[in-house]
Amino acid sequence: MRSFCLHLTRCGALLALLAFASTGALAQKAYDPGASDSAIRIGNLMPYSGPASAYAIVGRIEQAYFRMINDRGGINGRRIEFISYDDAYSPAKAVEQTRKLVESDEVLLMFSPMGTPSNVAIQKYLNAKGVPQLFAATGATRFGDPTAFPWTMGWQPPYQVEGRVYAKYILKTKPEGRTAVLYQNDDLGRDLLKGLRDGLGDKATMIVAEESYEVTEPSADNHIARLKASGADVFVSITTPKFAAQSIRRAAEMAWRPLYIQALVSASIGAVIRPAGLENAQGLVSAAYNKDAADPQWADDAGMQRFHAFLDAYAPDVNRGDNSVVYGYGAAQCLVEVLRRAGDDLTRANVMRQAASLDGYAPDTLLPGITITTAPNDFHPIEQLRLMRFAGDHWELFGPVIGGELRN
Repeated sequence: MRSFCLHLTRCGALLALLAFASTGALAQKAYDPGASDSAIRIGNLMPYSGPASAYAIVGRIEQAYFRMINDRGGINGRRIEFISYDDAYSPAKAVEQTRKLVESDEVLLMFSPMGTPSNVAIQKYLNAKGVPQLFAATGATRFGDPTAFPWTMGWQPPYQVEGRVYAKYILKTKPEGRTAVLYQNDDLGRDLLKGLRDGLGDKATMIVAEESYEVTEPSADNHIARLKASGADVFVSITTPKFAAQSIRRAAEMAWRPLYIQALVSASIGAVIRPAGLENAQGLVSAAYNKDAADPQWADDAGMQRFHAFLDAYAPDVNRGDNSVVYGYGAAQCLVEVLRRAGDDLTRANVMRQAASLDGYAPDTLLPGITITTAPNDFHPIEQLRLMRFAGDHWELFGPVIGGELRN
């Protein structure tokens, strides 16, 4: 009898232990709106129409990438539900669509909303709601400020870093040059121009003419005419695709042949260079942090082989020479890594913790020597660049990787 009672006691203790372990395992799962045992709901804004519609391919590639992840079983067994709305590159529309995504669709986070104007418009709302604005598709400095905006993290190199890179190149190659600048009248243009001025330092007087434009303008032609008239022999074009293509073409038509520097947001061969005319783009200088998918030097690169296999299966008709295709793949791959690391704690706070603890992570598409590193006080994932020059029908990299120390 005593033996039987002892057996029951041990069985009861074992059952209690198993019940506790089971309860503990269940307790480890934590969800905020948009997450469950079966799915992770993600919101996105893209200019599928409007003046920046050339960037719409980013949303399409991200959608395709998540479809591939779902076909492979999802993230920790959960499917990604990617809800992407058109904001037409309009701040007012961006606010409207973001409210819908957060309050009606109940997304866990906003991922890769495109463009500086839209991201500025939704930033305060998302931070007030405690909803991650993760890997915002802009390099404006305000999207890497964890003190003021703890729920916002950018993706690409800060525009001020890029401006400093161009300044360093101008000082090396045209130290006595006269510089003209065309810039978009928003945080994109103003941030990159500030970086350029800061990089030139006491030589900032080299900038002899500046013209800003609004995205609602039909053409950049009049701006180009005035900048040429300044006598500048260096031209920095801080423009989005429509205005970048117009500027390249118009400068050629006017036989203006300065040292031409094109901001990397519009270095796309498919969306900018070909519409402007390959012959008009010879010698353009820009910067890069991603590999060029059309460049044969990456034929044996394992990461780019995975990239091309993905396109073959999920987006075979896209223009692989469009660097926005590479951009969408790399950003989506990074988000998947963050969500994978989040495990079963799919709270918004934990998603941000994981995003802020990437150390040397390298998506398939980044150039060798460039990695993603974040920290609780560093919300700029990519802070390195290489210069490149357009020749023939492709970009040629030159010079070393230039690091984030240029921000200081």
